[in-house]
Amino acid sequence: MSGTPHSPAADRVAALLADLLPGGRIGSVVAGEILAGTGAALDLTNPADGGVLATFADAGPSVVEAAMAAARDAQRAWWSMSAAARGRAMWAVAALVRQHAGALAELETLSAGKPIRDTRGEVAKVAEMFEYYAGWCDKLHGDVIPVPTSHLNYTRHEPFGTVVQITPWNAPIFTAGWQIAPAICAGNAVVLKPSELTPLTSLALGLLCDRAEGMPRGLVSVLAGAGPTTGAAAVAHPETRLVVFVGSAEAGAQIAAAAARAIVPSVLELGGKSANIVFADADLDRALIGAQAAIFGGAGQSCVAGSRLLVHRSIHASFVERLSRAAARIPVGAPTDPETQIGPINNRRQRDKIADMVEAAAGAGATIAAGGACPAALRDTGGFYYGPTIVDGVAPDAAIAREEVFGPVLAVLPFDGEDEAVALANGTPYGLAGAVWTSDGGRGHRVAAALRAGTVWVNGYKTINVASPFGGFGRSGFGRSSGQEALMAYTQTKSVWVETAAAPAVTFGYVG
Repeated sequence: MSGTPHSPAADRVAALLADLLPGGRIGSVVAGEILAGTGAALDLTNPADGGVLATFADAGPSVVEAAMAAARDAQRAWWSMSAAARGRAMWAVAALVRQHAGALAELETLSAGKPIRDTRGEVAKVAEMFEYYAGWCDKLHGDVIPVPTSHLNYTRHEPFGTVVQITPWNAPIFTAGWQIAPAICAGNAVVLKPSELTPLTSLALGLLCDRAEGMPRGLVSVLAGAGPTTGAAAVAHPETRLVVFVGSAEAGAQIAAAAARAIVPSVLELGGKSANIVFADADLDRALIGAQAAIFGGAGQSCVAGSRLLVHRSIHASFVERLSRAAARIPVGAPTDPETQIGPINNRRQRDKIADMVEAAAGAGATIAAGGACPAALRDTGGFYYGPTIVDGVAPDAAIAREEVFGPVLAVLPFDGEDEAVALANGTPYGLAGAVWTSDGGRGHRVAAALRAGTVWVNGYKTINVASPFGGFGRSGFGRSSGQEALMAYTQTKSVWVETAAAPAVTFGYVG
């Protein structure tokens, strides 16, 4: 690692990297080696104080080339193994993740600013992802189709080859595991390019994949670099057979267009503006807690955040008042403190965007019912903190009701009836998630069916699991990233026809 700054956090990051990466050096993980970049220097910033944690060089085209070559050879070796052997190797990856769980969680907290209580859970879920898909390796089979001829016709689900995955800064190791596990289960190799703001835990995970018994070297490579340079080179590489992108709709459209120019398919997991609907007959205490978890968990930096609260008008005033009091009690502070529930925003640019959107909403006549600024006790830290914020009296067509904030900011809109609630919920181009709170079971199912979203919760929010499909409708993307459906996204189907007749019917040509 070059240019190591001096601060307790930087020193701790260096110590953790020394245990997780050879020599503690930050570079791309390719075939079990750390390759230094050849591009511009990139700083990693501590979200909790604004200081520099470390510096590394952008990978650049030569490192991308090395990763793609390693992936090509490793994928062939991987696909030639038995399905059971691939499953055992994936299980070995999960065991290594569990073995290093403490270091991975702490590194994620220091570099991404996520509370340690969250990162411990996310690392455990990464292990679960590899365990879940380890079990799928020898169960991914095709079908026999009763075609109306004398043929045996069957299908095979075959890998694409090398998959390029580009992942965001808000949940680095969780998103890396979320994408790597189904991709390699399906027989692919992976070249993953995490955000240049938070690459460290993804690099460590890539190295653990290389170290796991049974995994071919180079099956999982991780590039340390920037999107416009390293990421673009990986997407455009002729060995790339599938592109997977997790991030904003704007960037996703550009990446999918770049892939399409080479006739390479893509899977897009993009943003959201999810509606959390509370009817008057709901268990309001549970709905109150659920509304906080929906938007303030992870400081709202989640694609599925319940950033719009739709409340029945008869309970609107009292619900917002109680929610505002509760939001003021949520501990905001250093992400390394086990009591912290909201840490800093990941980066200055995002914090400034959040502040600008809240200011614009207030300027347009909305009411700031809670928060709206960095908590006073944290203003001198230099960190990118922003308190849990509730914006009431929001017009349905206001920017803060339609555009993704990606921060701890809740826009509140009242409604009078079920049809209006559904219309408001579906009133954005996004369709990632939504929720409905009601004691009427029929209404719960009715609204779940009517919402245009890839995931809907009834009397809950934000529960996801690797076994259940996840993805969006509309501007939130296409394709699925978990469950059995992710395996279909990471494979292409081959139809095989075998003639079984002793004297097949000849419809054309002659025996010469």
